Amino acid sequence: MNKTIGIMGCGWLGLPLAKHLAERGYTVRGTTTSEAKLTLLVKSGVAPFMISISEQGIEGNITSFLSGLDVIIINIPPALRGGNTSDYVLKLKRLHEHIASAGVARVIFVSSTSVYGAVSGKVTENTIPEPGSASGRQLLRAEDLFRTDQNLKTAIVRFGGLIGPDRHPARSLAGRKDLKNGHHPVNLIHLDDCIALLTTILERDWWDAIFNGVSPEHPSKQKYYRGQAEKMGLEPPEFMQEAGANEGKNVDSINLPKRGFTFSKSIWE
Repeated sequence: MNKTIGIMGCGWLGLPLAKHLAERGYTVRGTTTSEAKLTLLVKSGVAPFMISISEQGIEGNITSFLSGLDVIIINIPPALRGGNTSDYVLKLKRLHEHIASAGVARVIFVSSTSVYGAVSGKVTENTIPEPGSASGRQLLRAEDLFRTDQNLKTAIVRFGGLIGPDRHPARSLAGRKDLKNGHHPVNLIHLDDCIALLTTILERDWWDAIFNGVSPEHPSKQKYYRGQAEKMGLEPPEFMQEAGANEGKNVDSINLPKRGFTFSKSIWE
């Protein structure tokens, strides 16, 4: 194996991914903006780097982090909520410049199904994205930075809503009233399947492709979130009855089944 993998962003997804890859024999480097997490990375078998990216540039030893990498996994969300108006695309341009200078040839870019926006009906990797949010628009532009670079082999992974340990939207929805779009299907993926998909892309060299990382299970929001709240002992949310509303988007993949990837975790677990 003997591949050296760099993971930009070792948070809820990036840290367990880094640990998993280290356990499989990869040499793994991981970045964090939290000094407290440096020790945690070391304990996970990961070489830690304190690196932060802004519109002005990159702080930290990005040159050493990128040196000799076989693959870089970019797992940095836009984080534009709460009035944050930072230029995510400019930040990623700074990173792209360093990647080009270092000669890193392979990139996995972790994106989101938010790039599809409010498209209704069946959605696959062939669907033309129509992002309706600032974060979705910036994610799509950031995808294109790497996808259109002829010097890179790039895999774009558009994850649905992430669920897993200590993370489930049913908790934030518990007890809420008059929620909209209860008839819309959910588009979720468990952390274990996120890690399995990213690992499979690495090991099978699935480059120059886009993958929708979403479980094939699509119950309605009303059925799923009420059921999960009850399972957790929480007050179930209540959804409005809406006449004439659109069917919502049902995100699936055509590229993953063709390559033989299957999801192992039910969103009901």
